[in-house]
Amino acid sequence: MEEEEDRIQNLRSKATELLLRKEWKDSIEVYSELISLCHDQISNPHQNLDPNNLPNLKKSLCLALCNRAEARLNLQDYPQALQDCNEASQIGNTHFKTLLCKGKILLSLNQYGLALDCFKKASFDPNELENSEMLNGYLEKCKKFEFLSRTGAFDISDWVKSDISGRGLFATKNLDCGNLLLVTKAVAVERAIVPESVFQDSKEQAQLDMWKNFIDKILESIKKCVRTRDLICKLSNGESEDDLEVPDIDLFRAEGEDSSTFHDKKIDKEKLLNILDVNSLVEELISAKVLGKNSDVHGIGLWILSSFINHSCDPNVRRSHIGDHVMIHACRDIKAGEELTFAYFDVFTPFRDREEKAKNWGFVCKCKRCNLEKGVSSNQEMMEIEMFLGKGLDNGGVVYRLEENMRRWMVRGKGKGYLRSSFWRVYSEVYESERSLRKWGSKVPLMENVLDSVVDAVGSDERIVKLLMKGLKRKNGHKGNGIVEMEKAMKLGRGLYGKIMKKQTLRTILIQLGN
Repeated sequence: MEEEEDRIQNLRSKATELLLRKEWKDSIEVYSELISLCHDQISNPHQNLDPNNLPNLKKSLCLALCNRAEARLNLQDYPQALQDCNEASQIGNTHFKTLLCKGKILLSLNQYGLALDCFKKASFDPNELENSEMLNGYLEKCKKFEFLSRTGAFDISDWVKSDISGRGLFATKNLDCGNLLLVTKAVAVERAIVPESVFQDSKEQAQLDMWKNFIDKILESIKKCVRTRDLICKLSNGESEDDLEVPDIDLFRAEGEDSSTFHDKKIDKEKLLNILDVNSLVEELISAKVLGKNSDVHGIGLWILSSFINHSCDPNVRRSHIGDHVMIHACRDIKAGEELTFAYFDVFTPFRDREEKAKNWGFVCKCKRCNLEKGVSSNQEMMEIEMFLGKGLDNGGVVYRLEENMRRWMVRGKGKGYLRSSFWRVYSEVYESERSLRKWGSKVPLMENVLDSVVDAVGSDERIVKLLMKGLKRKNGHKGNGIVEMEKAMKLGRGLYGKIMKKQTLRTILIQLGN
C-alpha cells in the first residue's frame, strides 16, 4: 500500500508540474494514469485499503479529474473536459475548482445560463475569498453574455472602437481568423428577384424599383424612431469627413438605449440620398455562392455600424448576411490596434480596375497593396503583361513572366501575394488546367504556395477555397482528402464563413465546393 501511495504522490507531483508549465498534452497523459490508479484503488475489493484513507483517495481523484479538465479546456477539447468535470462533481459537488473549471467550459460553449449557475455555486465557498475578484469577473461576464444572447443583441465593446484620429473601427485585442466581431440588424433591406436572363433595360428598371422601395423603407424607419434618425445622421454623406464627429461606440449598444441622448433633428431628403448612396451595402447571399441557389435574388440594405468599416484592397474582415442581420468576422488574424477593413468591390482584379472602381465610389484607396502596385504599374514589363490579358494567349506564359518580373523587381513577402491576387484569374486558370500544368508545371510556383501568399495578402475567399478543394480532389481522388490538407481547407473555410458555422457543416460545404 505504501508503494501505491508513493506512486500516486509521484504522479500527482509530475502532473502538477506539467500543468503549471502549460504542457497540456503531457499533463493529460500523466493525469490519466493517476486517475486510472485512483479508480483501481477505490474499486478493487481485493486491495487492503485503509478505510481512513478512502476520503483522501477520493479527494485526489476529484482534483486529478478537475486538473485534467483544465488541460483539456486549454486544448479546446470541451466535450472531454466537461465529462471530467461531471465525474469530479459526483465525488464533490461543491468542489470550488471543479465548479470554476466547469463554468469556464460552459462559457466557452456559449451556454451562459449554465455557466452562471456554476460560478454562483462556487461563490458560496467561504474558503475561496482570495479568488473572489476573479470569480466576480466571470459572474459579470456571464450575466452580460446571458443578457445579450437572450435579447439578440451583441456586445461590441471588447472588439471595436472609434479612433480619435479618424472614423473607422479598430480591433482592441488580438483576433484569430474566423472570430466573430459584431452582429447588427439592418435599418431596412429591400430584396427582389432579377433573373440573369432578362434584358439589360429590364434589369436596370428592376434595380431602380428596388432602390425606390429601399428609400421608402428608410424614410418610414426614421419617421418612427428618433434613435434611427440620429444614428443615420452620423454617417458620411460623401463629403470631407475631417469635421465629422466620432460617435461614442456605446450609442450602438441595444441595452444602452436612452431616448434622451438622441436629438429629434430633421434630415433633408437630398442629404439622406447622399448618405444612402455612400453607406448602403449590396447584400451578399452565401447560399447563392456556396450552393448555387437564389442566384437571381438581389438585395440592398443599410447596416449603420458596419458603415463605419472602411475599404481596403487587403481586407481583414468579411461580412455574411443572415436574414436582416449582417455578421462581421475576421478573415485572417488581426492584431490589437489594427483597423478593421473589408472590400467594397472585388479585390481579385488588377490595380487599374480597382483604382477606377474606387474613383466611382468617390475615394482613392491608399492601402499598402495599392501603394505597392502603383509603383510597379508604370513598369514597361507590367504594362505588357496587362496587355496580354484577355488576348487569348497562354496564361501559363503570363504567370511565368509575372513571377520572373517579381524576382527582378525584388518583390517579396506580401508583395507577391498582392500581385498574384491582382492576376488571380490567370493563376487559377493555369492551376485548373491539366494541360497548362503539364506544360508549365516546373516553371510556375506550386499552387499551395500561391494560395498561401494570396490568403496572407487579402484574406480567405471562396475562389481560393474552391481551387484548393479541387486540387485536393485531383490529388487524392474521390475517396477523400488528406488530414493535413483538409485541416488547411477548414482553416480557410473559417476565414471565409467564420467560426460560428459548425465544423461538420463547414466540412460539407468545402467538399461541395470541390465538386
